[in-house]
Amino acid sequence: MKNLKYAILFVVLVFSCSKESSKRQPLDYLPQKPEFVFRINQLEGLKSSLKNNDLLKSLSSSEVSQNLTDKLDLIQHFSTEEEILLSFIHDQNDSLQYSLATHLNKYLFQIDSLPNHKLETITDQGFTFSKTTIDQHILYSVIKDSIFIGASTLDLLQNCLKSNIKGSEWLELLNSSNSGSDLSVFINNKNHSIPQNIFYLDSISSASFSSYYNLDIDLNQDAVIYNGVTKATDSTKSFINQFKGIQPQENELAKITPANSDGFLSFTFANYSQLKPQLRLPEIADSLRVETSLFDNIIEVGLIFEGNDQAVVLNSLDDLSTLESLESSLIETYRQVEIHEFKYPELFHQSFGSLVPYSTATKYCQLNQFFVFSDSYELLQNIIVNFQNNTTLSHRDYYEDIKMQLSDESSLLMVGNQETLSNFFEKNLNEEQAFKLNQYKASALQFIYDQDFAHINGIFKKVKTKAVDNSISEEFSIELDAALINEPKFVSNHITKEKEIVVQDIKNNLYLISNSGKVLWKKQLHGPILGQISQIDMYKNGRLQLAFATPHRVYVLDRNGKEVDPFPLKFNDDITQPLAVFDYDNNKKYRLIITQGNRIYMVDGRGKSVKGFNFKGTEKNLVHTPQHIRIGNKDYLLFQTEDKIYIQDRVGKTRVTPKNQYQYSDTGIYEFENKFITTTKDGILVTIDQSGNTASRDLKLTDHHKLVTTSKTLVAMSENRLTIKDKTIELDFGNYTDPDIFYLNDKIYVTVTDLQTQKVYLFDSNAKPINNFPVYGTSKMALDNIDKDRNLEFVTQGENNSILIYQIN
Repeated sequence: MKNLKYAILFVVLVFSCSKESSKRQPLDYLPQKPEFVFRINQLEGLKSSLKNNDLLKSLSSSEVSQNLTDKLDLIQHFSTEEEILLSFIHDQNDSLQYSLATHLNKYLFQIDSLPNHKLETITDQGFTFSKTTIDQHILYSVIKDSIFIGASTLDLLQNCLKSNIKGSEWLELLNSSNSGSDLSVFINNKNHSIPQNIFYLDSISSASFSSYYNLDIDLNQDAVIYNGVTKATDSTKSFINQFKGIQPQENELAKITPANSDGFLSFTFANYSQLKPQLRLPEIADSLRVETSLFDNIIEVGLIFEGNDQAVVLNSLDDLSTLESLESSLIETYRQVEIHEFKYPELFHQSFGSLVPYSTATKYCQLNQFFVFSDSYELLQNIIVNFQNNTTLSHRDYYEDIKMQLSDESSLLMVGNQETLSNFFEKNLNEEQAFKLNQYKASALQFIYDQDFAHINGIFKKVKTKAVDNSISEEFSIELDAALINEPKFVSNHITKEKEIVVQDIKNNLYLISNSGKVLWKKQLHGPILGQISQIDMYKNGRLQLAFATPHRVYVLDRNGKEVDPFPLKFNDDITQPLAVFDYDNNKKYRLIITQGNRIYMVDGRGKSVKGFNFKGTEKNLVHTPQHIRIGNKDYLLFQTEDKIYIQDRVGKTRVTPKNQYQYSDTGIYEFENKFITTTKDGILVTIDQSGNTASRDLKLTDHHKLVTTSKTLVAMSENRLTIKDKTIELDFGNYTDPDIFYLNDKIYVTVTDLQTQKVYLFDSNAKPINNFPVYGTSKMALDNIDKDRNLEFVTQGENNSILIYQIN
């Protein structure tokens, strides 16, 4: 009996595994031999990154970019949180065609509201296809195994349906993608798909460099960072396999490369005698071959570029031995550095082949462990000057910045300046225009051989102008897909302990944006968010969720924008006030309070109704979101209507009854000096103590005023008069937002924004303006320290569809 039970269990498990393994995935519908595969992990985030990335904007005018954008125009109408596989292949007419595959959802491809669209049905080879036309762009599609499969031509779509890529030699490499990247790109170079030159050097052809590449790409506003692997299946013909089995060494060429040069190429090895048999060397007669021990102690060889001039650099482990292998014939001395004649200028190309295509070096000098060879006096002198003055690349902040994305040791490293980068794109995009890349002072590409493949690291990064002390600097501007509906706010990233930005647009899309300006995700909501977004730790494990209300939903979203069960809670009647979140004892036993007119509902952090809370509502509609104030060891729940304040305990029983009631404003209730404080509609300040005694004081506020306090600081805004504690500032007449108080680095800050003149103001607790304010902004600001330095940053709205991040230096 026992054996029978195990047998049944085994059959169930085998059946379950078989069933699971037979489930089709988007990957199963790639073309048989794709040339490129784009793996899009977060479509909405990628759309924003493509729109805001500075380098891609600089290249957007190129013919290649415009053709690709036009070809993929239909993709902008897709909406999904699932992975999309987008593949490219050339057809028989050498035209670029594409296919895509992704899991189906009901919002994936909704085009009913679009003008100039047409839907047709085609039946062919037993399949029924859809043909979608939007503004002359055509997409053929079919749904199979709950997967949406589309292509720019019907032939390609049928190819994808019949395709079987299992067992393909490149499949493992494709599956090595990182799902956390904006975009992964697989390149099949068997058909020489990639640009003709990946090193900016004509001597290194991309056609024979390697067979397959898989790159994970992150797009920040000012940088393109990519990492991945490449694998060459032809061990004898592929360039990268020259480094197979060769232990990479530290790349040190930046220590001798002048900062004003165009860049350098460096390759390393532990032993030249081990590398030499693997190099693809030119065929020359034995009588012309130079025998030398020059490379016996060399671990790095490189080229420095400056205009049309080049220099070969050898990095020696034993500079005395290397010097002995060189014939010495002094030509001149420059800045106490001897420049000697070199009699074998063809030696480097003979010894390293296409890695060193330079054959005219007739002079050399020594700088510490580096031996520099060139036929240009000017270049040698420039290298000497910069080395002595410590103005080499290694002493530049922008090089140190990109170096953080690289490994210290690599087989092959290329670094180029802005002109080199521009020339690279002009050549590979076949463009005659000069791309404006002046701020890209150093870009890098690196290969590190590891067993039978090589790691790839690369970066293009814009250099920011160094901030001046006691200044305000704009860090970045992010353009969103539609106009903003509310001001941007900061939320905490529980992983990095830094801050990120949340904001919503008029299409009710909620965005989470990193503190480097990268859109992490975008989520469609059912309506505009009411008031603030709170963060809760629902599971008490340190992971934070976003909690907020829209007119008919209460949402709780996790870090990735996914809805947390059982949320969202749905309501037929309108939610009329922002969601209030109470944590009485700071023990993460949350109470979420939902307001519908004069009715109040309380649920816990798991969305269940809180038993024992018996306060059902007020006589009239609430004019402010419910509030929780703790004074001493007592909790007070406050509910405010236009003519009454209810002060209750945790279970909803009356704790304090004010002895007088007033016609209240909607400014809210605050704790101030151990009392409750608010204002009336006509600007009278009202205080209520814990016994219910009331007092009023005329602050000479108009009926158009706002109030906010901490326990000891009172701030009021009345027309153009800002009062902080007992000091009043007369601002220019305008249309001012409600004031906000921030307490950061043991200091009080007060902020308002004039929406009329689009100026953001910031003051200290003594009503003194902070240096360099006001600055441009079109909404309230949020102020915080969003990264690991001590400088404060703030976010505000810029244009109607953009946000701005500033730093206070």
